[in-house]
Amino acid sequence: MGAHTFDVNESEFKQEVLDSDTPVLVDFWAEWCGPCKMVAPIVDEIASEYEGKLRVAKLDADTNQNVVMQYGVMGIPTLILFKGGEAVARVTGFRPKENIMRELLPHIG
Repeated sequence: MGAHTFDVNESEFKQEVLDSDTPVLVDFWAEWCGPCKMVAPIVDEIASEYEGKLRVAKLDADTNQNVVMQYGVMGIPTLILFKGGEAVARVTGFRPKENIMRELLPHIG
């Protein structure tokens, strides 16, 4: 886990993500997932660069199946940006940072 990200689980999800005043990017990942390890440093960079405008949470897909199913996450890594309790942007699979930011920036401007 990076210095600027935090772990979240099912029981904290509503409070930490849905009720957050700041947009929250949730990184759905798993220990066995190679592409998740590739995207992790990019997610950390985004977290530090947009600190104050964006919070970044890591959610272990293996141990939080209800959240995974609730948001229809089919593959990991999946990044979902939550704003005002709604999922407003989604990036699935490993993508370069500029591709990820193209999806996120309209919502965190």
